[in-house]
Amino acid sequence: MKYGLELQQNIFAPWRLSYIAYDVLKQELKTRQLDHGWTNQDESDFVHLLDNELAKVYDFVNAKLSEIDARILYCERTIQTLQKNQNMASDANYSLMDEALTEILFDVNDLSKFTRVNFTAIQKILKKHDKWTHLNLKQEYVAKLRDKPLDKQRFDVSIIYISALHDICRNRGQQNTGNSAAGGDQNAFERATAKYWIHPDNITEVKAIIMLHLPVLIFNKDKKYEPSDAAISSVYYDNANFDLYTGRLQRDEGAEAIRFRWYGPVENKSIFIERKTHHAAWLDGASVKDRFRLDEKDVNSFAEGRYTADMIASDLRQKNLDKATVDNVHFIASGVQTSFREKRLEPILRAFYNRTAFQLPGDQRLRISLDTDLTFIREDHLDGKTRRQPSYNWRRNDLGIDYPFNYVDPSDILRFPYAVLETKLQTHLGQEPPDWLTSLVESHLVHEVPRFSKYLHGACHFYKERLPLLPWWLAEIQADIKKPRAENFGLSRSRSFKPLIDGRYRRAMIEEKERVHQQAAVDGVDPPSPRRQRTNSTQDTAGAWRPISKNNSEYATISIGAKNNNGGDEPPPPPPEKSRSYYANNRSLAPAYNTIGNSNYSTNKPIDDSPGGASKWLHRMWGDKREQGAFGKPVDGDDAASDLYRRQKVKVRVEPKVFFANERTFISWLQFCALLLTVALSLLNFGDATSRAVGGVFIAIAAAVAIYALYRFEKRAWMINRRIDGRYDDLWGPAVLCTLLVVALIVNFYLRFR
Repeated sequence: MKYGLELQQNIFAPWRLSYIAYDVLKQELKTRQLDHGWTNQDESDFVHLLDNELAKVYDFVNAKLSEIDARILYCERTIQTLQKNQNMASDANYSLMDEALTEILFDVNDLSKFTRVNFTAIQKILKKHDKWTHLNLKQEYVAKLRDKPLDKQRFDVSIIYISALHDICRNRGQQNTGNSAAGGDQNAFERATAKYWIHPDNITEVKAIIMLHLPVLIFNKDKKYEPSDAAISSVYYDNANFDLYTGRLQRDEGAEAIRFRWYGPVENKSIFIERKTHHAAWLDGASVKDRFRLDEKDVNSFAEGRYTADMIASDLRQKNLDKATVDNVHFIASGVQTSFREKRLEPILRAFYNRTAFQLPGDQRLRISLDTDLTFIREDHLDGKTRRQPSYNWRRNDLGIDYPFNYVDPSDILRFPYAVLETKLQTHLGQEPPDWLTSLVESHLVHEVPRFSKYLHGACHFYKERLPLLPWWLAEIQADIKKPRAENFGLSRSRSFKPLIDGRYRRAMIEEKERVHQQAAVDGVDPPSPRRQRTNSTQDTAGAWRPISKNNSEYATISIGAKNNNGGDEPPPPPPEKSRSYYANNRSLAPAYNTIGNSNYSTNKPIDDSPGGASKWLHRMWGDKREQGAFGKPVDGDDAASDLYRRQKVKVRVEPKVFFANERTFISWLQFCALLLTVALSLLNFGDATSRAVGGVFIAIAAAVAIYALYRFEKRAWMINRRIDGRYDDLWGPAVLCTLLVVALIVNFYLRFR
């Protein structure tokens, strides 16, 4: 790969000289070994040259980040001036600031790509150095990469500030009044959930695209945002037989997942005890996620059973909480302790990640979360190695939130290579996914992985020899999920380096949207919606919510998934390769979820624990093949938008059985050729002149059929590899073969009886 050339088409010319001189470094490695072996002096010169290149890139990144911070600060002060001076607070001024913030956002995206390319270039050149010189510079260079980290530049803080200012401009100076911690109406609702993997090269671009439509959700706006605010850590519990793992993977009735979670640094004293139950018996077969809060000092005694559910309920009563809240906490705590006692649960695995959540405050119709830096760390003593000190403690004390945890034993840690995107769409009252989200999940930037589970993935990596079953998505890890860039989608720049969103200028998009709404107002009709096609009469309204508490519900949160509307249990989940067709053909399966609790002690996190929960969402995602762009109808007159209004094709995973089916078809044709060849050889060896003539005809037919079968096999394999739409069946081959056989038989009869 020619590093530095890949992004030079998208980034301003002054950036080009700041790339790693990859070709120069590679040439140094070659030329210095042409006439002599690699010496200490060669090694010293090469390391000095590499240090200069690393310092050049690192200084450039820091300078650009400082410039971006200054531009963000300028926009913030200007917006504050617009908010305070009503004479200046016009739509035009807010639009100008919105354009300025969009420019900054594109620079952040470009800088992120620049950093990734240079970090990859350093890794490549170190690998080549070690291969050609037989030295181990890559391991020795880790310390220098820690001092000048290029892989940790995620630019999250800049994106958070841009999102907040962009939201103010979008609302024309007004702050969102919704409750960020709670999120609006807590009545019964449905949520369709889908999960995707994001390649590291696409993380910042995906964040930027989502941020243009949804603001970053900040739970505590009273304090300045810090990177540690995004950290989430969970310790999962299981036993030596991995009963909880097996139950969750097989989706057994009543299967549980129990974890202890905290947010932010390890010094946080609030620990949430969470339990997920699949088809809970006490809720008539509904799936439920519930949790409550404990102080960190009480967690060990709770796990050991010394701090009982009765004691917890007594402490809550002393705080004058209402009876319903106390009863709920008592029920959850009692159930968790029963599982600890009967199943002999112990800490098994820690999952760490940094989460960026996107949602309108007070509006739960759509919530998107993006988890980066996903890391799994062992917490168990199953191999005889003591990892927790003291051994009875509920978590390791030698870990912080300092990703990538280089101090951890490599055998105890797994760094997941991708980010995890999760979309949660509230589907009650006919809520549909917005067009921009549909375009995003169908684009090259994401890779769908249905029913991906963090705990199942981490557990199967560390304890594979102890587990009878493994998740289906393990094969996906070995494949390259990075897809070719789709034309006219995502963030790019025009030839004049102006920002383009899906191949269109932002101003053109805004003007087109305003023109459509103005025309609709003149005509006296609703603005056209390309995805409005079904009424609420087709919406499944099965399931109801069970009120638990009206006040002081901060100590317990319960999310309930109802059964389907015919009163029976939900059908078993479909295999991954059938997920889209299954959901498209079972639109009536739409369970309702309910979340109780809306303050700082609980966070609404509904669980999609049934195949019907994603039916309508996936039907919308994959079932609608109408031609449309990411922002609705196309705009005429924009030279960069002429190809936007085209059909978005879904990139799907090709199952191995598709290739095997092609091979079986080829082998079937060869079997027929072998049979025909056997007959021909018999006629040639044991027949008279007439038989030998017919045998020659059969040999010619067998050879022609074998060549044709090979041609069809190669052509189908080529079409499958490139996901080409077309006919995979053979219309003419069987007909021509039958005709040739009939002709051979006629020749045989003619020669025999003439």
